[in-house]
Amino acid sequence: MSELPKGWAAATLNDLIGAGGLFFDGDWVESKDQDPDGQNRLLQLADIGDGFFADKSSRFVNDKKFSSLNCTEVTEGDVLIARMPDPLGRACLMPAIPQRCLTVVDVAVFRVGETGISNKWLMHFLNSPAVRLEIELNSSGSTRKRISRGKLGQILLPVPPLAEQIRIAAKLDELLVQVDTLKARIDAIPALLKRFRQSILAAAVSGRLTEDWRVQHSLAEWRVSTFGDEGAVSGGLTKNAKRSELTLEKPYLRVANVYANKLSLGDVTHIGLTDKEFEKTRLIAGDILIVEGNGSLEHIGRAAIWNDEIPDCSHQNHLIRWRPIGGMQPKFALYQLLSPQGRKQLVELAKSTTGLHTLSITKVSALVLPVPEEDEQIEIVRRVEQLFAFADQLETKVTSAKNRIDHLTQSILAEAFRGELVPQGPNDEPASVLLERIKAQRAAAPKAKRGRKASA
Repeated sequence: MSELPKGWAAATLNDLIGAGGLFFDGDWVESKDQDPDGQNRLLQLADIGDGFFADKSSRFVNDKKFSSLNCTEVTEGDVLIARMPDPLGRACLMPAIPQRCLTVVDVAVFRVGETGISNKWLMHFLNSPAVRLEIELNSSGSTRKRISRGKLGQILLPVPPLAEQIRIAAKLDELLVQVDTLKARIDAIPALLKRFRQSILAAAVSGRLTEDWRVQHSLAEWRVSTFGDEGAVSGGLTKNAKRSELTLEKPYLRVANVYANKLSLGDVTHIGLTDKEFEKTRLIAGDILIVEGNGSLEHIGRAAIWNDEIPDCSHQNHLIRWRPIGGMQPKFALYQLLSPQGRKQLVELAKSTTGLHTLSITKVSALVLPVPEEDEQIEIVRRVEQLFAFADQLETKVTSAKNRIDHLTQSILAEAFRGELVPQGPNDEPASVLLERIKAQRAAAPKAKRGRKASA
């Protein structure tokens, strides 16, 4: 451990147990011991957040089993430490809960005692990068790391004076609340941007986005058509064993390659086909690919535009291809499919009582397609792309900000760990005196008891 700030001292976790304090593993409670109507809540690893009580589990033990298993009650203010990931060693404080509580064996409990240290300071320091690294280094296990309570108790901590511990904990509480507020605001932005994009598309395909522009340019009102009338709708290749015997082989797109307004081309396979099939299914720039079937209505009909990313590429039968004719702009047609209005149509057409929701060439051909004049289609595409680019820029900034905020908590904890977060008090009692007092009072006090001896 590097040189400590003035008044600090090094001590193990075991050294910090005050008179009346405890450091124990949770209880070994099997599934057969649990009772959904029990009066005692069994805390799980999922309840232990990284600096906060997550409050996720709902398992219980009745009074009779609590007594027969000699379980130990966890009380408000206890420091709960996860001895398994994720992350390993995360700690939080036990809040006030109406039920009597106990924990599973993989949650260690540290009770500071009457004369010990600040429980809030300890919780924060256990979550700091330096201590978390020590916990990781002292863990074992090949597939899932775990630290024993014995090893946990031997970890060396830099201990500030008690008065400074209290100041550090108060400052951390203040700063981490601000960080959590920032996180909540940042986390809400992607949903707002998604709604923003949907609003743009809704305005684009309804005529609202270019209403003034259309009047200024004396363009005609829109006409109502269908995808079948404005383009050619066709299916793709059916995969079978005989295709391996064909000499002509071409790359082809599958459902896994097509997402909403995005193609994923990292894994494109090849397929055998005839010259006639290739001529029929070969993709050209401007084709729109529409997913035919999916178990989820949310993903049915997801569509993307092809821009000749891969030469001589075909597509499978579970992708329906739409190819524009005349002056129809493919991107405008794509925006119709992606818009709330288009999605509603797709879902209604694809609904099935069997649970496998499907589209077909006939259904896609029947989709309503509002058609403005070609000049207005071009202007709509330009405006949508401009607004989407703005949303993409915001999203990039949000991702960057989120990464910085995610690291901010650890930076603040590291600063506290080094003694740089709050000013030191010249009249603070040194930590060495505190540790000696804890040791002496613990030796003089009756040993605290728990229901049964905990395993390390």
